[in-house]
Amino acid sequence: MAKQLLIVKNITHEGPGLLETALHQHAVTSHSVDLAKGESFPDPRNYGALVVLGGPQSANDATPSMQHQLRQIKIALQEKLPYLGICLGMQTLVKASGGKVVQCREKEIGFFDGECREYRMQLTPKGKADALFTGLAESIRVFQLHGETVELASDMELLASGTLCPIQAVKVGSSAYGLQCHAEMTPDMFLTWIGIDTDLKGMERAELLKQFEAFREEYTATGLKLMHNFLRLSGLAI
Repeated sequence: MAKQLLIVKNITHEGPGLLETALHQHAVTSHSVDLAKGESFPDPRNYGALVVLGGPQSANDATPSMQHQLRQIKIALQEKLPYLGICLGMQTLVKASGGKVVQCREKEIGFFDGECREYRMQLTPKGKADALFTGLAESIRVFQLHGETVELASDMELLASGTLCPIQAVKVGSSAYGLQCHAEMTPDMFLTWIGIDTDLKGMERAELLKQFEAFREEYTATGLKLMHNFLRLSGLAI
């Protein structure tokens, strides 16, 4: 029997989104756990690949749940399990493998920075050559929602950089990836987030919706491509 994809949610409203669409398109089965509901992060060795999603927690938290999460991610890395971390999931990847998680000089929230520049991740030479970004442009427009960033250990690869937060995509070992941006977000998720997230609630709702609608087609195509590429890299999809 083919192994499933394990999806770990750190907060209920930050679900798999476009990843779920890609899973259906490839007929890949998955198992999801929600740590915010008290569910436990299972042994990743029982799965074919692992995705850890975002949330308001910090990888630096001393809580039992976060410490358990970091231990499970270390096991996944030791087993060379294909891994994709999004936002907090990137930060836990870096923390679990010897890097650091630190406060951003300036939070990245929404589609534009304080100087009205689009948030983008710029692929490095290693990023351009990596199969995770096959079929994507060198400069990728993204949606951001984070107040922490990472400092990489010497054996980690920088795949994409940004203006405010230089580290936007990373690779650890042969098969573990992290994305700082929210490549998985769907329109329904965005509507939920702008009503829940403190930083987004402090912004003009109508303007956020306008910005997303203008960007939605490109954003969705990019997110689906990234998810398809990861599923192929993981061996779960052809």
